[in-house]
Amino acid sequence: MTRVAHVMAGAVNGGAELFFERLCLALQAEGEAVLPVIRTDARRAERLRAGGLEPVQLGFGTALDLLTRPLLARALRHFAPSVVVAWMNRANMHTPRGDWTLVGRLGGYYDLRYYRRCDHLVGNTRGIVAWLRTQGWAADRTHYLPNFVSDFAATPPATDLPRGGKLLLGLGRLHTDKGFDLAIRALPRLPGAVLAIAGEGPELGALQSLARREGVADRVHFLGWRHDAGALLRAADLFICSSRIEPLGNMVIEAWSAGCPIVAAASAGPAELLRDGADGTVLPIEDPAALAEGIAALLDDPTRRAAFAQAGRKRFAAEFAAAPVVARWQAFLAEAGG
Repeated sequence: MTRVAHVMAGAVNGGAELFFERLCLALQAEGEAVLPVIRTDARRAERLRAGGLEPVQLGFGTALDLLTRPLLARALRHFAPSVVVAWMNRANMHTPRGDWTLVGRLGGYYDLRYYRRCDHLVGNTRGIVAWLRTQGWAADRTHYLPNFVSDFAATPPATDLPRGGKLLLGLGRLHTDKGFDLAIRALPRLPGAVLAIAGEGPELGALQSLARREGVADRVHFLGWRHDAGALLRAADLFICSSRIEPLGNMVIEAWSAGCPIVAAASAGPAELLRDGADGTVLPIEDPAALAEGIAALLDDPTRRAAFAQAGRKRFAAEFAAAPVVARWQAFLAEAGG
């Protein structure tokens, strides 16, 4: 058994934050001793408690926050972990050194000044790990540990989604990085399709205005933040990942899990994950016309959609299901804390 503390100072919603919860609960279920430390969040704390964990909640403010680090140090000394995993920049800024191995976990190409005190770095894509090594981190201190997602194979499809044509689904924060504007600009070339976007964020008003200007406002539906990604993907005809910047793309793995065929722009994560023409379609970034062409080709070919869905399920089961990923994390933590 490894005693491990996971420190997360992230947002209320987000892919990394949700994976943090899944990993903490999965490690605890496998017999590891786990202490989650989170930015104060009643709902996240409730979910962790429901799985048998007792999270520590702290402020995790800016660099002017002088309370979080001593409180975190006290909580860690009391728990006495052999490994502490600090997730992303802010958690690393506040996490002290101590009688434990300090691991920084990255889900993107972050500012490495926050990670100078770490003994090891973990990246959730091979591309991130390769980049870390170009930045001077040794191979024996940089590790690829992928994310896992829930198995959605038996999830009932959502019944509250718009119809009236083939259903295209986008998932994620409404931010320019996610490229939802490109999916909206592709829609005029897809007269038989409806686009549903599940997420919240600062670009909502701009995206709604764009849909009106493109003449497709009646075929673009903003669902808000949803906690039933599996049900949404099970109901969709295609999952569209049009991101300009996407270091990983949990949504791609979730779509594989749900058996939903994928069309994606070639940002870093999806381009690494997808095998174009085998388990998804990969298209150029910033090209609504190419995106529309790729979507139309799959919508017109149900046999190919089914083949993509089947191949994606196989990739999920072999590489991104809970069992193989948790086993990799356990092996890493045991070695790091030994």
